[in-house]
Amino acid sequence: MRLSELPSGIVALVLSSQLVSAFYLPGVTPENYQKGDLVQLNVNRLSPSQSQRDPNVRSVFSFDYYHHAFHFCEPEGGAQSTSESLGSILFGDRIETSPFQLHMAQNETCKAVCDEVTFEPRDAKFVNRRIWQNYKLNMLVDGLPAGQEFLDEDTNTYFYQPGFLLGKVVNEKAHLHNHYNFLIDYHEFRKGQYRIVGIQVQPESLGRSKRTGTGSDFTAKCGEDDIPQELSETTNTRVTWTYSVYWQPSPTTFATRWDKFLHVYDPKIHWLSLINSAVIFMFLVGIVSTILTRTIKKDIARYNRLDQLGLDDLNGTSLEENVQEDSGWKLVHGDVFRPPKNSLMLSVFVGNGAQLFMMTGFTIAFALVGFLSPSNRGSLATVMILLYTFFGFIGGYASSRVYKSFGGTKWKQLFIYTPSLVPILVFAVFFLLNLFVWARRSSGAVPLTTMLVIIGIWFLISVPLSLAGSWVGFRQSMADPPVRTNQIPRQIPPSQGYLRTVPSMLAVGVLPFGAIFIELFFIMNSLWSNRIYYMFGFLFLSFGLLIVTSAAVTIMMIYFVLCAENYHWQWRAFASSGASAGYVFAYSLLFWARMISFSSFTGGLLYLCYSLLLSFLWFVMTGTIGFVACWIFVHRIYRSLKID
Repeated sequence: MRLSELPSGIVALVLSSQLVSAFYLPGVTPENYQKGDLVQLNVNRLSPSQSQRDPNVRSVFSFDYYHHAFHFCEPEGGAQSTSESLGSILFGDRIETSPFQLHMAQNETCKAVCDEVTFEPRDAKFVNRRIWQNYKLNMLVDGLPAGQEFLDEDTNTYFYQPGFLLGKVVNEKAHLHNHYNFLIDYHEFRKGQYRIVGIQVQPESLGRSKRTGTGSDFTAKCGEDDIPQELSETTNTRVTWTYSVYWQPSPTTFATRWDKFLHVYDPKIHWLSLINSAVIFMFLVGIVSTILTRTIKKDIARYNRLDQLGLDDLNGTSLEENVQEDSGWKLVHGDVFRPPKNSLMLSVFVGNGAQLFMMTGFTIAFALVGFLSPSNRGSLATVMILLYTFFGFIGGYASSRVYKSFGGTKWKQLFIYTPSLVPILVFAVFFLLNLFVWARRSSGAVPLTTMLVIIGIWFLISVPLSLAGSWVGFRQSMADPPVRTNQIPRQIPPSQGYLRTVPSMLAVGVLPFGAIFIELFFIMNSLWSNRIYYMFGFLFLSFGLLIVTSAAVTIMMIYFVLCAENYHWQWRAFASSGASAGYVFAYSLLFWARMISFSSFTGGLLYLCYSLLLSFLWFVMTGTIGFVACWIFVHRIYRSLKID
């Protein structure tokens, strides 16, 4: 479908979203160079990825660049680590200096990195396995990732993906890439002043490269007979690491140098998904609007008219029975505000859900306007952690207000559980899984010092803010419910069909999941395939549809539940709206089956546990959306009744 065939409103939405998706603020200060200046090339971890030969991800562990088995050359005096943000460390970045010598606008042809290195059979087996698993090297020049160029056949556009393959598999044999061709783009923004605006790496496997010369002049003779570099798993193998550097001028400016990396995969699928979700959204809003404006207003008018006439004065019960069959939600007015079982736990979940909701919303908003540029590594995760910490006040306040409305008395437990229950559960799972990563000597293992920093942030900032929010919520007065609660609970008729708990959860959960499952695929692909995700315009629209869909479909289900004279709506609203987490977990299993082929038990365990953890957080957040929406709905309809 062409844009000219779409309504003008949709066209405006498309264009505005595309502009928002592509707009970002550079995260680094421009570095200016003169001809001949030394340009630092830093190295990062080796990470698993996909390849054109094998679209599946076959490992979850990343490794330090200077892991002993790879035998990469180190700079004189040893590699020096560079400081990184909290989010960058959590995602496994380990950036260090390298021995590569790059000089601005000066080409280098076949230069040795260091002396020949020797691969023992054990190390050769380790490296060959990483080649089969499509591991890639990650390097940085002036903060810009070195990447490889790919063609998107759907849009016929070229784009860069960060990193380049450690080796390739040809005729069932692993060939090690021991020669790197650095193609660096530079822009002359002022006479004699240059900025780096692009870097591409074309790796090669050259089996007969040799170092020549003496001293620190690491010149080399690169293999010219197309014999690849293979690592023997039975005898020692000598390898020479070489590289070439080619500088080329480019009209690309510094502010737009990331555009080649920010590629939208399958944009048509995004828009089809959003249009489908928008149709569902309009359908649900139409149904809920009909319920609110017609059915409920008609019910309220009938009930109020009957109260004025007095049902005892009527010469028959047909009218009362007719009203009761038409809508039974008034019959439970004396029990609808009865505190639910385990009200303390529900209040804690609602508080943490409100905290997660605020964190997610503000993170997407900041990313949408460009404050979380991919040029600032780890900024997204860092901002998420800080926002969650500072929104502890919101979490404490929300849980306190909900618990006070339930007439709770265990205030000390609420003050303790709200800032600790969910975070401790998440941290405990994360710590146990980190032990498995640490046992594999992966760079993805979070250092103990970083964990202590996270604990310090939580304990010194989040906990006091949560306690302050709970105290403010506790001290504020609470309005009385619209109707009085009877002393004796009303008997609840048995539920039938889709009004039973599990069928209603399955029915409610599928619609919010349908609003976000396309974006969920790209987010998961980005997480597990080490790709850059920046399509925050689509994510913003999907998140908005998720909120409205969750609220609308949960309100509709709770209305039917109340009409069935079931006044236990609090946990039902939370669980029904949060049931989309079950679909998220099921989708993660489907993603595992189709896109991931782990070769170890540990990799599968990590994926499964992290998927469960994310699904649990999703349950808490979306459950809170449904609960708050139904809270407002129930108070509105019962406030409209005139009950003696």
